[in-house]
Amino acid sequence: MDWFSEWFDSSYYHILYKNRDLKEAELFIDNLTDYLNLPKGTHIADIPCGKGRHCIYLNKKGFVVSGADLSPESIRYARTFSNPTLDFFIHDMRDFFAEEKYDAVLNVFTSFGYFDDQKDNQRCVESFSKALKSGGTLVMDFINFKKILLNFRQEESKLIDGINFHIEKQLEKGRLVKNIRFSDKGKDYHFQEKVSILYKEDFLNYFAFANLEIKDIFGDYQLNSFDPEKSDRLILVATKIK
Repeated sequence: MDWFSEWFDSSYYHILYKNRDLKEAELFIDNLTDYLNLPKGTHIADIPCGKGRHCIYLNKKGFVVSGADLSPESIRYARTFSNPTLDFFIHDMRDFFAEEKYDAVLNVFTSFGYFDDQKDNQRCVESFSKALKSGGTLVMDFINFKKILLNFRQEESKLIDGINFHIEKQLEKGRLVKNIRFSDKGKDYHFQEKVSILYKEDFLNYFAFANLEIKDIFGDYQLNSFDPEKSDRLILVATKIK
């Protein structure tokens, strides 16, 4: 089983990251939709969508939204919020999922670069592009690895809900690998996260082969300009070429 199939479908993944700032996520969506000037009723896909927090908020703002994720557990939860303009489905983002259906596709919160085979990164981007209508917009939100590696911390611990998560980080074959160890109810657990170390130039290459043209690059959720050494995020906005 791939690490992400096991870890993202675990209840412990959601415990570890339960303190992710919902207000920050909503601020990002507000800034992004204002910048894109998307009319109400625009059809947006969020892939992978996790438990659907971005989808649910986008739908509340008046958009038609589809969320897709590989985790059955996450989709099971997200579907409790489904309505005629909000739907969710289980899907592997490497595979084709739609043909010129969406006005915008979002890939946010570093939901990319998980794969052992680097060709799968290109497959994902091409799948996103195929799902876009001509002139549609792809938004990819990734961590800024240049800043991460300048301020690299190898170990950290987090105590959440009585569980002490010990996280060890290492650089391995072009990837940032996190080993996450903890005990709960007398049982020891070990999960991993692996994310490819990718830079702006890598994404530009992916886009060039997927009929996508860069429109803007931002460095944070306030959509300030991207600074390779100072920005927390690498947010790329691209348009599908007609």
